[in-house]
Amino acid sequence: MAGIAFVYPGQGVQTVGMGKDFYENSPISREIFDMADKNLDFDIKKICFEENEEINNTEYTQAALVTTYLAITKEIEARGIKPRVSAGLSLGEYAAIAVAGGMSYADAIKTVRCRGIFMNRAVPKGEGTMAAILGPDAETIDSALKDIEDVSVANYNCPGQTVITGKKNAVIKAMEKLKEAGARRTVELNVSGPFHSRFLKGAGKQLGEVLEKNEFKKLQIPYVTNVTAEYVKNVGETKRLLVEQVYSPVRWEESVRNMIKDGVDTFIEIGPGRTIAGFIRKIDKTKKCINISRFEDLKQLEMIGE
Repeated sequence: MAGIAFVYPGQGVQTVGMGKDFYENSPISREIFDMADKNLDFDIKKICFEENEEINNTEYTQAALVTTYLAITKEIEARGIKPRVSAGLSLGEYAAIAVAGGMSYADAIKTVRCRGIFMNRAVPKGEGTMAAILGPDAETIDSALKDIEDVSVANYNCPGQTVITGKKNAVIKAMEKLKEAGARRTVELNVSGPFHSRFLKGAGKQLGEVLEKNEFKKLQIPYVTNVTAEYVKNVGETKRLLVEQVYSPVRWEESVRNMIKDGVDTFIEIGPGRTIAGFIRKIDKTKKCINISRFEDLKQLEMIGE
């Protein structure tokens, strides 16, 4: 079988109706949604399946997405498709760890419910923001940010796409400076705070207290961590890395390159949208990318090995 990686997107891809067709057509996917309902303090199916505003509220979004990712994964695995490694961008790393065997699906879902609350309340609303910078390479951006306080890189996504984070005024100032430095576009993101910045260290500490109560298990396959872009084979490192991940840059481009170096030639993006596939094509367009977000997408799995 091909060198397969399961990859999971971050927050922002959520959409009303996500996972509903899996719930209706796959008994094994339905079990995951039902399990999540029993472990959460809100109606997961209502958030995922019905028109509502809470789906875009970080406090609910994170648990809704991870539940959807894991429900879809179960059906893919039931069809005999197994990864050699998993990885997720930011929030998606929790699904990657659960799929690698490092924590139970229930613990992953309960933990990101807490993570969403901690992150949403870490900085007063309106004080922090994030922005996508299109065009310049990472070195140009790092250099431009050196002289501006309270702004840093949040995501190194792929060549020509980086996300910055920090205090709102500092991010706006950095956007202007980067336009002068040749950025093709700078786009402020619709987020509730400066995620993956030092301003989230308090949220990281709170998250660490929740993670202390989780039972971590021996990994069945490695996963790639956002913090270092390296393979994690010892689950003993996982708690520390998840705490650091909240306030550290996501090294996604390096993560993908390391998986390719290890022999991955097929990436299966699991969840709504095609964000990850878009990044991977910009990193290495020779690799196969399959997106599974709807039940009908499962037929694409027949392409594996061709």
